Amino acid sequence: MIARTRTSHNRVLDPLERFSEIVFGLIMVLSFTCAISLAEAGREDLRAMLIGALGCNLAWGIIDAAFYLIACLTEHGRDALLLRSVQQFHDSAGARQTIAEALPPGFAEALQPEDFDRIHTHLKQLPPSGERPKLTAGDWRGAVGVFLLVFLSTLPVVVPFIFMHNARLALHISNAIAIGLLFGSGSMLAGYAGLRRVPTGLSMVAIGAALVALSIAFGG
Repeated sequence: MIARTRTSHNRVLDPLERFSEIVFGLIMVLSFTCAISLAEAGREDLRAMLIGALGCNLAWGIIDAAFYLIACLTEHGRDALLLRSVQQFHDSAGARQTIAEALPPGFAEALQPEDFDRIHTHLKQLPPSGERPKLTAGDWRGAVGVFLLVFLSTLPVVVPFIFMHNARLALHISNAIAIGLLFGSGSMLAGYAGLRRVPTGLSMVAIGAALVALSIAFGG
């Protein structure tokens, strides 16, 4: 569920990654809380729902963190391969093409041939990369961040069921908290992407509700 994105600030997780993990955790737990029939549910049913929701998000938090580490390792390996490829070029044309293909769309068009040559010269002066990519401390911190975001995003939604005996009221409060978290996540994404916060937050609430309904309909 994560989107591997690097920034110049070297943050463990950027806003897009945090948004993805929070929304994923919310949708996962809402598929449990919204599927239970309050008219027929007893305390044991609610307890089973809580255990199921927390257990499922705990498992997915671990799985998502593992895939985050796999993505990091793959990215490091790809970066090392790209560096070795550029360093091995002796002609400018091949180096320019390889560097241009590695740049984000639009960036290469803004560079002149001499800019590519300067990049090529700089990269050739770097020490050769190791043959085997390794995970860094930042990668492990990111994996922990992914796990915590997936798992902890469930807690505010299930807390009302833990401390309130009125299941119907607990569900209303739980849904209100989930709506607030979805709206806040959408607002955070809007700030990151330069979109309007309120419409994006409301859209995220609508999309989240639709995804939860779809998950319940398919037995998720």
